[in-house]
Amino acid sequence: MKTYLVTGGAGFIGANYVKYLLANYPDIRIIILDALTYAGNYGTIAGDVDGEGCIFVKGNICDQKTVRNLFETYPIEVVVNFAAESHVDRSIENPQLFLETNILGTQNLLDEAKRAWTIGKDSQGYPVWKENVRFHQVSTDEVYGSLGDDGYFTEQTPLDPRSPYSASKTSADLFVNAYVETFKMPATITRCSNNYGPYHFPEKLIPLIIKNILEGKPLPVYGKGINVRDWLYVEDHCKAIEMVIRKGRPGEVYNVGGHNEKQNIEIVKMTIDSIREIMEKEPEYRSVLKTDIERINYDLITYVADRLGHDMRYAIDPTKIGNELGWYPETKFEEGIQKTIRWYLKNQDWVNDVTSGDYQQYYERMYGKR
Repeated sequence: MKTYLVTGGAGFIGANYVKYLLANYPDIRIIILDALTYAGNYGTIAGDVDGEGCIFVKGNICDQKTVRNLFETYPIEVVVNFAAESHVDRSIENPQLFLETNILGTQNLLDEAKRAWTIGKDSQGYPVWKENVRFHQVSTDEVYGSLGDDGYFTEQTPLDPRSPYSASKTSADLFVNAYVETFKMPATITRCSNNYGPYHFPEKLIPLIIKNILEGKPLPVYGKGINVRDWLYVEDHCKAIEMVIRKGRPGEVYNVGGHNEKQNIEIVKMTIDSIREIMEKEPEYRSVLKTDIERINYDLITYVADRLGHDMRYAIDPTKIGNELGWYPETKFEEGIQKTIRWYLKNQDWVNDVTSGDYQQYYERMYGKR
């Protein structure tokens, strides 16, 4: 049985990845390490943790003692690093926190993996690694900066981060690359476009819009809403990560995109239309509404001051992962947004749990004054 250490496994993408592994690979044991900050919620994975095939440990990837203890306690062969401070707005508020978690935390994981997996040195002094080990870094297309109206990010696109968040993720990627070059560490990196789907924390665009529509609240849209993102359904992303871990070449970067480019304002309007359609055709869902169905319209859209340094367009070219590994995005946005909305309609208890306390104060800071 192969043992995976999944850091940030109680967060949005990490939790979906854990659920994907458990549903498809019964021969894997999973150790989840998560600090349970604003982006991590134990309730998301509580039903998956059984103390045997899936074990949860509360802790920070920056804590050397905690990480070392995990490597000494369990025969970890794969590290999948989702753990990160991940919201651009929060990085503008507190850049230092992003440096600590995203850079120093990644470096700590790399060091402890190297310590646990090195079994000797070769004739040139390079580490000799245990067989079948892999360090996988989950990164973002934001490390590439911003695109104009044309073109796509490829793996050869120069790194050009524009926010404290993307700068910290770029630095983490470069540390992974440095360990590959300096120590021949068997590591891979995936850089994905914007994810959406179940368990997405409601400070991000799509779940925030869904929540506010159901409550009849204004829908904050940065600037003119014309910034473009490529949207990737989270389960498609999870499949790509596991494919890279199993079949990807060590030392390589793979871009993972959804072929679903949309302006932010398009996303908001499609979400409004989809929720309105569901409520009209399936009135049983109206029980979750905290507003009158007639108020679900474009009048809820409220344009707010643009984010500082807001990148105009991201678009990923996933040709490499398709040609080498046979991965392609399976979920069109029109299908994925319906699946996502229905999940949120059916899981309002989860939404209410994760949006209590600190989230309300954060929301007021981000949008209340705009």
